[in-house]
Amino acid sequence: MAYLDERKLKILQAIIRNYLETGEPVGSRTISKFTDLNLSSATIRNEMADLEEMGYIVQPHTSAGRIPSDKGYRLYVDTMMETREQEVDEMKALLLEKADKMENLLEQVTKLLAANTNYTAMVTTPMYRSRKVKFLQLTEVDDTQILAIIVIEGNIVKNKMIATSVPVEKEVILKLNILLNTYLQGLDLSEINLDVIQQIKMQSEGFGSIVSDILDAIAQAISEEDKVQVYTSGTTNMLKYPELGDNQNVSQLLYALEEKKEITELMKKDAGDNTEIQVYIGNETTVESMKDCSVVTATYELTDGVYGKIGIVGPKRMDYEKVVSTLKTIRTQLDEIYKK
Repeated sequence: MAYLDERKLKILQAIIRNYLETGEPVGSRTISKFTDLNLSSATIRNEMADLEEMGYIVQPHTSAGRIPSDKGYRLYVDTMMETREQEVDEMKALLLEKADKMENLLEQVTKLLAANTNYTAMVTTPMYRSRKVKFLQLTEVDDTQILAIIVIEGNIVKNKMIATSVPVEKEVILKLNILLNTYLQGLDLSEINLDVIQQIKMQSEGFGSIVSDILDAIAQAISEEDKVQVYTSGTTNMLKYPELGDNQNVSQLLYALEEKKEITELMKKDAGDNTEIQVYIGNETTVESMKDCSVVTATYELTDGVYGKIGIVGPKRMDYEKVVSTLKTIRTQLDEIYKK
C-alpha cells in the first residue's frame, strides 16, 4: 500500500467494485465514469498499467480490460476492513455510552410523566423504521467457527457466531466479505430475496451453505431489533379513579400494565408511520382491560429512522389538554437531550 498514491488506490477500488458487480473485465473508459477523479481514459490507462506491473490487477487476455489479482483483493479487503473496524469500534463505544444514557433517561422520563399527570406513564425503548444492512464483517475464530459482525442502520452492532462443517481458508473469508458487502449493503431484510441469495451463492465458490448460515445470522440479528421494552410508572395511580371499575377490572388493568405484552403491541401500533399525537378512548384501544380508560401517545424521534413512543393511561375524564401539552414538551426535550 505504501507504493500506491490516493489516485491509484481509488482506481484499484473502482476496478474491484465494478468487477464484483459485473463479473466482466474492466476497461479504462468504464473507470473514467466510475470514479470521482475526473481523469481521461488515457491517464487511467497509464495508471492501470502501473497497477498491473505492481501485481494488483491482471489482463485475462489481449485487448481485454483488467480484473483484480489476489494481491489486489488483499489490499482492497485490508483497506476496507481497517476502515470498517475503526468505524465499528467507534460505534460500539458511542452506543454503549448512549445505551446507558438512554436507559436512565427513559426511566426518569416515565417517572416524571406519572408524577406530573397523576396517571400511568409508558415509554418505549427506541425502534427502527428500516432494517437495512450497513456493513458485514466475517472473521475466522478457529477451523470450525466464523464470527459475523453485522452493523444495521442506526449503527446497531450485532455479533453472531457461525459454525462451519469444514475449515474455511482465510482467502475465502476475505472474498466472502467482499461478495456479501457488495450485494447486501443498503438492503432491508425484506429486500434480501431469493434472487439476491441465488446471485450470492452462484459466486460463493462452493460455500453456499456457509452463505445461508450467514444470511440466517443477519436475519436473526435484524429481527432482534424488533424487540421493544416498555418502561412504566404510576400504575397504582389507577386506583385513585373509582370509575375505572370494580376490584377485578382494576386488577386486570394493573396486570396488563405490569405484564406489558398487550401495551407493548399498543405502543408499537402505527409508531413508524404516524408521528402525531394519538388519542384512544374506551373501545378504541386494543387492550381489553383498558376499555374504561383513555390512552394518549406521542412519537419521539432520535435520529433518522429511529423513534419511540410515549404514552399516558388514565380515566376517560383525564385532563386531555394537560396530557397532550405534557407529551409534546417531553417529546421535544427527549429529542434534544439525546442528541447532546
